Amino acid sequence: MGYLRGFIPWIVAGVVSSFDWRWGAIAGLVSGLLLLLQDRFRGVGLDALILEISTVVYFVVVGAVAVADPGSALADHTDVVSFGWLAATAWGTLAIRRPFTLGIAKRQTPPEYWDMPEFVRVNNHITSAWGAGFTFIGVSLTVCGAVDAPAWVGIAAHVAGLVCPAVFTKVYPARAQARLLAAQAPVTAVPR
Repeated sequence: MGYLRGFIPWIVAGVVSSFDWRWGAIAGLVSGLLLLLQDRFRGVGLDALILEISTVVYFVVVGAVAVADPGSALADHTDVVSFGWLAATAWGTLAIRRPFTLGIAKRQTPPEYWDMPEFVRVNNHITSAWGAGFTFIGVSLTVCGAVDAPAWVGIAAHVAGLVCPAVFTKVYPARAQARLLAAQAPVTAVPR
């Protein structure tokens, strides 16, 4: 579950924003920078920190707007914008053929697997699952806001949009590995 560490700044910002969106953006930025610097000092490569870098950039932009214009209309839409940003990060990394989960997976996988097409394919699927989850939440929150849906609908969208990719991330690699091993197993003749 180490991949969930990258979401800490978003959670911190969400909690603090319930009091004041300016402080939420600043708290998200500070926690994001601390995690990024901590990982860099540990020697983690930039390819494994795409989500963290994207997070810091988001909070720099939102924080600048929040401090410069506290009454900005953005204050009422940071939930939608944040998931749009995360979706753009996921889909963008797929578009440039560097899925953001690839670097994270390399931290947990021996180097001899890194160049295997199957390893990259698994990470394409995992990044797609996260992109779909982020997109689902962003669209759901937009619709909820437009129709003035009850709060529980937005909460349910958050849960579904985050739990489904998290479960997929946990389960899918083992299944893909089992399929690969089964495909490589020698075929033996059945005696008559």
